[in-house]
Amino acid sequence: MSVPSLRNAIAARRIDPLAPTPPGLYADHLVRVVRDGLFVDDAIPHRIVRTEHFTLRRRGRRVELGHSLRPDQLDNDLAGLLAEELFAPGWLSGSDIFERVFTGVVRSCVDGPLPAWTTFYDNTLARIRRHWRTAEPAGHSSIAGFAPVYRRALDLVAPGTVLDLGSCFGFLPLLLAERRGHTVIASDLSWGTMRLLDAVARERGLPLDTLACDAARVPLPDRSVDTVTVIHVLEHLDPGHGDTVVQEALRLARRRVVVAVPYEDEPTAAYGHVQCFTQDQLAELGRRTGHRFSVGSHHGGWLVLEPG
Repeated sequence: MSVPSLRNAIAARRIDPLAPTPPGLYADHLVRVVRDGLFVDDAIPHRIVRTEHFTLRRRGRRVELGHSLRPDQLDNDLAGLLAEELFAPGWLSGSDIFERVFTGVVRSCVDGPLPAWTTFYDNTLARIRRHWRTAEPAGHSSIAGFAPVYRRALDLVAPGTVLDLGSCFGFLPLLLAERRGHTVIASDLSWGTMRLLDAVARERGLPLDTLACDAARVPLPDRSVDTVTVIHVLEHLDPGHGDTVVQEALRLARRRVVVAVPYEDEPTAAYGHVQCFTQDQLAELGRRTGHRFSVGSHHGGWLVLEPG
């Protein structure tokens, strides 16, 4: 999904989004995030910058971040705030730091691991549905930008078993699981994100299975699901890896593979994108598979493959 995601969270030290932390604070070996934008020893002259929502400084290799976000502001547009205020100007860089800072803001905004993430998911899903009703322009909102993508994906997935590859936070699998007639598996490279999604799905009473794996090597039998979705994943992968993911999706799907990508003039590095697509390139990807396919545009590009 074209927000800075947790897809690359298999790092030297994994991020555990549900690890216990003191109220108002998140800390690991690389970042320290505190609520209310205050540092206990604020007089120490290590400050780098103040922005509308954040106060940032470094202490050696460690990033220290204060923020002023309230629980009602905690949703997936946090990705855009971090990208716009801290990463695009170059104050911070790297997907690992992004993921840790993102996790830190969520965890420090609301006390308790599951209450914090439940607030984040509830607010995000509510805003997705509001954008479906009002069709507000996306602007700088990643939620508004993704709302029509999710709606289109839901329209393309018939009732049955569905596997979502590269689920990240899993908003689409949750939306699918809410619909009658769908049996849903979410998958992502990040063990921590799948553990989080599993806990959130249980909290919401939704029938959703999770699987931590590389989208190019899914430990499921051939033709084990009806539909495989690959939504805003390929732009994060080099072309060879992306082609392998599509072939893996075709191996797993009995009826349909749904691929969606953003259209960009150049890869958005802040979001972890490494390649761009045009409609012609999507069509060429479809032809290389040897299966029936269709290509279209709707808030980005869509490739629908029919392996049956």
